[in-house]
Amino acid sequence: MQATRLTLMCHARTVAQKLACFPTNEPIEMDWQSARGSRRAQFKGTPRLVCGPELRTRQTAELFGSDVEIVEALRDCDFGSWKGARIDDLQKSSAQALQNWLDDPNSAPHGGESVAQLGERVAAWLKTLEATPGHIVAVTHPFVMRAALTQVLQGAAFNLIDVEPLSAIELRFNGRWRLRLLGTDPEGAH
Repeated sequence: MQATRLTLMCHARTVAQKLACFPTNEPIEMDWQSARGSRRAQFKGTPRLVCGPELRTRQTAELFGSDVEIVEALRDCDFGSWKGARIDDLQKSSAQALQNWLDDPNSAPHGGESVAQLGERVAAWLKTLEATPGHIVAVTHPFVMRAALTQVLQGAAFNLIDVEPLSAIELRFNGRWRLRLLGTDPEGAH
């Protein structure tokens, strides 16, 4: 039986990340048009390339190839009324709501999706991949990557995981999910 190999790739940096804001549907900072396909050789063969529906994930995915499948399950967490808000501003105006959200994965004071709901969505998507052998590269968001990790690690460390722009983690399924951390050397990402 061939294993499922899932490489989760974080989208490239956005202005919202730089300003410590909750995301909107913003583009990436880099000139992605001139870099289209520039990272295609990072992986052996031709993996299935999927991404979330947001502009930043679609633009980042084009760095790896042009045959990209949009997967709704890879969309960012719905931050509701906090979309576009600066975290510093929320710490001043809604400190208790922000703290409740950080402490309680079932909390959604912004009116959007809770971390628990995000985890359920990502867990359901991971389940669909268990019978999908081969390599899948998924360009998505830090929150989706955290949710995937907590599903695989079955822990409560969601807010303790930092995901940097263009960073990647790899999950392999061969009877059970296993985590593989990737280095920055493209040769080591095969």
